[in-house]
Order: sequence, then C-alpha cells, then structure tokens
Amino acid sequence: MKKIYHLSSCSTCQRIIKELNNGEGFEMQDIKTEPMTAEQLEEMHAKVGSYEALFSRRAMKYRGMGLHEKTLGESDYKQLILEEYTFLKRPVIWIDGEIFVGNTKKVVAAAVEKLAGLA
Repeated sequence: MKKIYHLSSCSTCQRIIKELNNGEGFEMQDIKTEPMTAEQLEEMHAKVGSYEALFSRRAMKYRGMGLHEKTLGESDYKQLILEEYTFLKRPVIWIDGEIFVGNTKKVVAAAVEKLAGLA
C-alpha cells in the first residue's frame, strides 16, 4: 500500500509530494475534505507507537486553544487529532507497511529512499 495523508492547501505537503514522483502510484487523502477515520488513526498509532508522535504542536489551534499550557496524555492527543485535522503531523506517508510522519528533511529523505528502493 502506498498512501499519503496530506492537506492540499499545504505548500510543504505539495513540495514533499513532488519529491515522491508527484504522488504517482499513491492513494491520496486530503484530510480536510476526507477526514481520517478512527481506524486509520489506530493503524498509524500501531505503527509509530504513540499518538503524541502523530500530533503537531505547530498547528495554530495548539496555542489558540491554550493546549501549550496543559499536560496532555495519549487519549487527549488521539481525541484532538480526530476532532481537528490540523493536529495531525503531516504529511503521513505509507510505503509498503512503513510509515513516515512529518516534514523534516530526515523523514522526507527516508521516504524518498524507500520509494526509490521499490523502483
């Protein structure tokens, strides 16, 4: 399975998708227009080991909701991601059972390398 969870309005997501053969061969899910299901989030959680690893503290609503002043637990992270798509650290890239979360150079390079290894 090759899939990318992204935001079509996010220029960073679009740049990363271009690096991944313009998303060719990937199932694309724009999490704003096609919200993630609890099952999809569970699948990600099972692979990365925590909801916190999937949670974006860069989202504008993080400070706006005063979350930076609270101590959040795993159940909080899960609920927030399900309720508000902007809290998912993105993009989330699945390539043949391996998951790559976020947009750091290291993560993107690993995803590009994995994809190149399949060619």
